[in-house]
Amino acid sequence: MRNSVAVALMLAASLGLAACDKKSEDKAQDANQHAEQAQEKMSEAQDKVNDAAKENAEAAKAQAESNQAAAEEAAEDAPQAESK
Repeated sequence: MRNSVAVALMLAASLGLAACDKKSEDKAQDANQHAEQAQEKMSEAQDKVNDAAKENAEAAKAQAESNQAAAEEAAEDAPQAESK
């Protein structure tokens, strides 16, 4: 009787551990999937940051060109104002 109870307990414990192990594997796979998704999102965010930096550089270049053109126009108008 004791032997059969011990075997039954061992079997139940083994099945319980096997069932827990499967859940751990599932959780590990889920964690890996979430990590991959997070990496993809980080890559997308970095691409957006790079695009924004390019746009800022282009805007700064356009502003510099605009300032230069305004300065040239002011320089051209200055001698005409002096001659009047």
